[in-house]
Amino acid sequence: MTKRMLKFVSTAQTPPEKRAADDRSDDFHEIYREYIADKAQEQSSRCSQCGVPFCQQHCPLGNNIPDWLMLTAEGRLEEAFEVSSGTNNMPEICGRICPQDRLCEGSCVIEQSGHGTVTIGAVEKYITDTAWDKGWVKPIIPPKERNQSVGVIGAGPGGLAAAEQMRRKGYKVTVYDRYDRAGGLLVYGIPGFKLEKYVVERRTKRLEESGVEFVLNCEIGKDLSFDDLRARHDTVLIATGVYKGRALTMPGSGADGVYPALEYLTASNRKSFGDTVEAFDNGQLNAEGKRVVVIGGGDTAMDCVRTAIRQGASSVTCLYRRNRENMPGSQREVTNAEEEGVVFEWLAAPKAIADNGGKVSSVKAVRMRLGLPDSSGRQAPEEVPGSEFDLEADMVIQALGFDPEDLPIKFDENALTVNRWGAVRINYSTMMTSIDGVFAVGDIVRGASLVVWAIKDGRDAAEKMHEYLQKKAAELAPVAAE
Repeated sequence: MTKRMLKFVSTAQTPPEKRAADDRSDDFHEIYREYIADKAQEQSSRCSQCGVPFCQQHCPLGNNIPDWLMLTAEGRLEEAFEVSSGTNNMPEICGRICPQDRLCEGSCVIEQSGHGTVTIGAVEKYITDTAWDKGWVKPIIPPKERNQSVGVIGAGPGGLAAAEQMRRKGYKVTVYDRYDRAGGLLVYGIPGFKLEKYVVERRTKRLEESGVEFVLNCEIGKDLSFDDLRARHDTVLIATGVYKGRALTMPGSGADGVYPALEYLTASNRKSFGDTVEAFDNGQLNAEGKRVVVIGGGDTAMDCVRTAIRQGASSVTCLYRRNRENMPGSQREVTNAEEEGVVFEWLAAPKAIADNGGKVSSVKAVRMRLGLPDSSGRQAPEEVPGSEFDLEADMVIQALGFDPEDLPIKFDENALTVNRWGAVRINYSTMMTSIDGVFAVGDIVRGASLVVWAIKDGRDAAEKMHEYLQKKAAELAPVAAE
C-alpha cells in the first residue's frame, strides 16, 4: 500500500530486526534481517522530504536519498532502484557497511529533532536486494563500442566502480588484481557478518557478463611490469588500496602470537570460502580457546574482535587509547561487539608485549587521559603516571590502520610521485598522476578511508579518463584521416 510521507511523528523508527547476540555470535552470517515490503514502505514514509536534504549532502556520493525513500513509500520500487543505482555502483554494499550513523543518518533532520533517524541504510539495502531478486539488475550494454582500452590495477570498490563506469561508455576494460578473487577488502577484509560474500560475487559476475575482463593472481611489478601494462592500454587507473598494516613498535612486538589485522581477517574470510589456510588450520590465526587482545579503535578493530568471538575465543578485549566518544569506528559496531561479549578497555594503551619462551603471554598497558587538542583538533591522549596494568593474552592483533605500499619501487617507476606518507599524488582537477594517462583513486590517494569514498573516486576518475581518451582520440583522428 502506498504510504504518505512525513510520518515521522506518528510512526516510530523501527530498524530491521537484529539477531540476538547468542544466536549470531557463533556464525558469520549477517546479523540484520531483511525488511519486508510493508516495513520498508512504512519506514521510508517517515522521511520529512527536506527542502535542503542534509542526508544527501553528507553522503559522499550525493545519493538522492529523499527521492528513493519517497518512491519506496509509494511502492514504486523499480524506480527507486533506478534512482539509487544512478549515483552508486554498489548501493546494497553501502547499505550494509557504510557508517550511516556518521554520514546520512547522522545528519537526518528528524534525528536532530529527536524522532529517530530514517533507517536509510536498511532501506537502501532492501531496494537493491529486491532488484537482484526481481531480475532488475542487468548486465551493461554500452550504446556503442569504442576501440580504446582501460587497465585498472586493483579489483576493490574504487577499481570496480571505475571499471563499470568506463564499460558503460563502451571502453574495453581489464581489471588486474593480485588476489585470486575480485573485490579487494570487500572479499578478504570485511567479515561475512557485515557483508556476505555472495553480495560481492554477484557484482563482479555482472561486470564479467558486461564484458569487463578480470586478470587475477596478477601482481603488477611482479607478474606483469607496469611498462607492459601501460603498453597494453590507452589509459591506466591505479586503485590498489592500502594494505601495509601499521605495526607495534615496542618491546616484545615480535613475539609469536602477535599478528597484523589484515592477515588475521584474510585467513578467516578464506576459510569462509572453504579454502585451505595452513596458518589457520594449524591454530596460529585461529582464536579458538585463546585470550585475544585487539589494539585499535577503528572499524578494522571491530571486525577483528567480532571475528574472534565467532571463532570461540575464551575472552576478547579491545584496547583503545581514547574514549568511546573519540573512537574512529562506527558506534553501531561497538554496540554490536559489546552485545557479543567483547570487553573494551577505553583510555588504555599498550606499552610492551610480554612473552613466555617467545610466545605472547600478556600485554603491558597503561591508563590514558585526554589532554589538549593536537594538530588534528582531537584531544591528545597522554599517560596517567603509575597506572600500568597487565592483560593476559594468547593472541594480540594489531589493528592500528594501514599505510600505502611503496608503489614507485613496486612498479619500478620513479616517475610516479608520492606524498610524504607514500600516497600517490594526483592533480585533483584531472585525477591524473604525475604520469600522463595514469590516474589513481581511493585509499592509495587519500589514505585508508571508507568504501563509499572509493566508489565516489572511481566514478569521478571514470569521467576524467573518458575526457582524456576523447581528447586523445580527437588528436589522432586527423592523422588517421590523412
